[in-house]
Amino acid sequence: MILIVDSGATKSDWIALDEKGNQLFNTQTLGLSPEVLTKEVIEDRLANNFELSKNREKVTQLFFYGAGCGTDRMKRFLKGIFADFFPNAKIEVKEDTFAAIYSTTKIGEPAIVCILGTGSNCSYYDGHQLFQKVLSLGYILMDDGSGNFFGRKLLRDYYYHKMPQDLGIKFAKEYNLDADVIKENLYKQPNPNTYLAKFARFIVENKEHPYCKGVIHKGFQQFVNNHIMQFELATKVPISFVGSIAHYLREELETVLKNNDLILGVIHQRPIDGLVEFHRKTI
Repeated sequence: MILIVDSGATKSDWIALDEKGNQLFNTQTLGLSPEVLTKEVIEDRLANNFELSKNREKVTQLFFYGAGCGTDRMKRFLKGIFADFFPNAKIEVKEDTFAAIYSTTKIGEPAIVCILGTGSNCSYYDGHQLFQKVLSLGYILMDDGSGNFFGRKLLRDYYYHKMPQDLGIKFAKEYNLDADVIKENLYKQPNPNTYLAKFARFIVENKEHPYCKGVIHKGFQQFVNNHIMQFELATKVPISFVGSIAHYLREELETVLKNNDLILGVIHQRPIDGLVEFHRKTI
């Protein structure tokens, strides 16, 4: 049994294939980002999934693509956990950028591939190899244009009284904005980045409001400036995206790219389907 996994900070999609490439099952767990979760939390999320627990000894190969897997230390950390849980599996752990590339880009064709979901990332693919100019330092310092980026912006503007009054009233009705609740989720609960990203739904639902339009435009422009424009060929190759923010704010993203003379490639909300097709070709 082959397991293929696309793991963001919010959730992980798992698809199992047999040796002929036929799908056996698909399932989900919560996100398994090693940057923000302990070994015990990750183990619990695996053990509490019925399909994974039932088939753990049948797995012979595990291809895991995950947020927070950009360093060797994080890869080793996850490999150790997976090796214990899937004792008969050969394990490969790569950062989620590879999942984005394999699901949006044909082998041999250069492109810039970006992630705009709970977090964000950007890489150049020359058709064979992956290149990154920026090593992500995580949701506190980076993740421009992402769900947690917009969530953080909304909370800050609400508390600094910079959000328009009409929108602030609406925001307070939809979310529990008690300071103690916010601080509990940010500093004491797992996945603070996912918690922040939950507020981004508000900016999507109210994207026609002038305030939200401005926040979205500035966030995407910041992503272009700090990530995409790092690459010399930025205006020469298509730029593709995966992630919910790119999917739900497609028109706004396309406008920012056009204003910067950039070429939009494809946008996929979830890379798992393209990822499975990529691996079927290698079976």
